[in-house]
Amino acid sequence: MSKVKRLPRRVYEPELARLQSELVNLQEWVRSEGARVVVVFEGRDAAGKGSTIKRVTEHLNPRVARIVALPVPTDRERTQWYFQRYAEHLPAAGEIVLFDRSWYNRAGVERVMGFCSKQEYTRFLHQCPIFERLLVEDGLLLRKYWFSVSDAEQERRFRGRLADPMRRWKLSPMDMESITRWEDYSRAKDEMFVHTDIPEAPWYVVDSDDKRRARINMIAHLLSTIPYRTVEPPRPRLPERPPPKGYERPPRDMQTYVPDHSALLR
Repeated sequence: MSKVKRLPRRVYEPELARLQSELVNLQEWVRSEGARVVVVFEGRDAAGKGSTIKRVTEHLNPRVARIVALPVPTDRERTQWYFQRYAEHLPAAGEIVLFDRSWYNRAGVERVMGFCSKQEYTRFLHQCPIFERLLVEDGLLLRKYWFSVSDAEQERRFRGRLADPMRRWKLSPMDMESITRWEDYSRAKDEMFVHTDIPEAPWYVVDSDDKRRARINMIAHLLSTIPYRTVEPPRPRLPERPPPKGYERPPRDMQTYVPDHSALLR
């Protein structure tokens, strides 16, 4: 496979800023209309999901747009209906929820690594389209993105993380295992698409060998699929500061200040 040409920064940054401005418009529309938006981010390890989510939410209000990245289920959660702990995080009116991995864990890592039984896996493939149709029927705007990365690019990113102490924490045992089980994950993904790529909630594949292109393409597509309009939020007016009434600030030596580390910099 030929290497994807990286989108130049001089093109990427202005377009990202424009798209992020539109995401703010989308946020205001969601809030004013009481819409409910769910965006599912799935894909290979190191495919660029996390960095894309960061760009999506960078300028959004965290009270409106929130990220859901669930840990390993507890013993109690393992006894629940599989979709139950995910349903708990679905948006109310005026909210956007971004799932950094989602209920599709069952069709991916749980299937490949043997963390679920064959019966549980088969039940998931049957119930998932029903679950998603119910969400859409109830009015949720559900968008599902699969970030596709080549094996060579994935390995390059893994090696980059391994060499960088600031990013080494991103490498988990599951990441290491994904290298040796590349084809197993490919087959699992293909079977997942067969059962869950439905008209009501289709999968959208994002080529992510170039992270900049992936971010731009994903955000632009998301915006194109939601019929939002620009809603001007109320513009607050700063009140006049009232005249002082004799308040005196306590002496500095009565409080503990953070040391001025910046004064040591040259």
